[in-house]
Amino acid sequence: MKQFDFLILGSGIAGLTFALKVAPHGRVAIVTKKDRAESNTNYAQGGIASVTSKEDSFKSHVSDTLTAGAGLCNERVVRTIVEEGPARIAELIAMGMKFSESNAPSEDGGKQLDLGREGGHSERRILHAKDVTGREVERALLNAVSKQPNIEIFENHLGIDLITSQKLGYVGENRCVGAYVFDKKSNRVKTFSAPVTLLATGGCGKVYLYTTNPDIATGDGVAMAYRAGAAIADMEFVQFHPTCLYHPKAKSFLISEAVRGEGGVLKTLDGREFMDSYHAMKSLAPRDIVARAIDSEMKKTGADCVLLDITHKPAKYIIERFPNIYQTCLNYGIDITKEAIPVVPAAHYQCGGVATNVDGETDIAGLYAVGEVACTGLHGANRLASNSLLEAMVCAHRASVKILSTPPPKLELSIPLWQSGHATNADELVVVAHNWDEIRRLMWDYVGIVRTNKRLLRAQSRLANLQQEIQEYYWDFNVTADLLELRNIATVAELIVRCALMRPESRGLNYNLDFPDLNPEWAQRDSVVRRGN
Repeated sequence: MKQFDFLILGSGIAGLTFALKVAPHGRVAIVTKKDRAESNTNYAQGGIASVTSKEDSFKSHVSDTLTAGAGLCNERVVRTIVEEGPARIAELIAMGMKFSESNAPSEDGGKQLDLGREGGHSERRILHAKDVTGREVERALLNAVSKQPNIEIFENHLGIDLITSQKLGYVGENRCVGAYVFDKKSNRVKTFSAPVTLLATGGCGKVYLYTTNPDIATGDGVAMAYRAGAAIADMEFVQFHPTCLYHPKAKSFLISEAVRGEGGVLKTLDGREFMDSYHAMKSLAPRDIVARAIDSEMKKTGADCVLLDITHKPAKYIIERFPNIYQTCLNYGIDITKEAIPVVPAAHYQCGGVATNVDGETDIAGLYAVGEVACTGLHGANRLASNSLLEAMVCAHRASVKILSTPPPKLELSIPLWQSGHATNADELVVVAHNWDEIRRLMWDYVGIVRTNKRLLRAQSRLANLQQEIQEYYWDFNVTADLLELRNIATVAELIVRCALMRPESRGLNYNLDFPDLNPEWAQRDSVVRRGN
């Protein structure tokens, strides 16, 4: 039994920000699946959207976010996060975060931040560290965390299930009191208890065959919260990043939205620009529109990819602005200063998740969720580029303020240690590998960028069979990291399909050929599912 005041699952920007805020007030455990720097945050290239220039305004940022969200954003939440963003950016800079600076001097002759522009934004407001912003954010936050004696990080630990008072048989308000956690190195299950548990586990990109996400993104937090009885909302809205590097040896390398923001143009393989046929903003249109346009062009022509061309910009500028993208493409034999980049859409960001308010509160007492794992109402039906890191910082701060102002009651529950019963070591690991591959492929083929009810029902039927196989396997054999992740992606896949079948319209990232138009009755209406409902 490991007892803490705060238990955090995940070590990205949301988890680390929250940890730093609450560390002066109690002992903090951060549980992370691999090493402490391995997170979706670490792979974020573009940057953080925030109003920091005189040419920009909160009103404009709010308007752009609402437009991208296609009528499903919670406007109050949007305003709160946008307006509180600059203060969180200032904290990050004070912590040692180094954003890229402009070559042009400010009005007082000093340095000013270089602001990029991305799809869906009407102004330049993206703060970035060249094209490795997430890596720099992780460095700054982990450096700050290392100086906090109250924070203990458990690397190579994977959450299995949340522990709730209801599961333990206690009557009254259902409260989260900790989690069972698998130590991958010792192959042992540990029991963590805490009056406050924060899910900061990121997204679920690995549910799909092609994704820009790292291997850790298996939707663990959503699956754990669902099994605990929390409400899950809007999981049908999975954002496919329009531009993932298409190369047989590249493992889903993201080509940042910022490349289009700085003038990159999408073209067919024969060199024809096509985005003007789909949106007035052309290659700078919101991501859902760009991804569908690319998907449409590929299906029309039978091509395996399209091209993203920024060769009209000076080579020196391209190399300085996108050093990581330039070098990575060069390693695959593509000189982006001289030739267009082959790209395809890939699963990128989960806009739905554990239903929370702007303070990260779920409908289970003591359980909070912040970042990509949560559904606050900021993103609506489609996330505006670079709003994700902003949301993580603001909501992590607000969650800490909420908790510290109204401390939870001390735990007076008896929590049993993990019991393996008669489970044995698995004898056929091929079952796990096969089911993993089957889920990812059927989600890509049946629940992708463009959907139909027939394909969704086909996916739902197959997933039900797979769920039964996985459950039997889970109870018969000792847990492993691969089995736990398989169990989670199967659950999240089921939730995506259920939510997609609930929504009788095409809105934002949920494009269904059987319901190609907006349904006014579903504006401002979330798709909410709970276990057993």
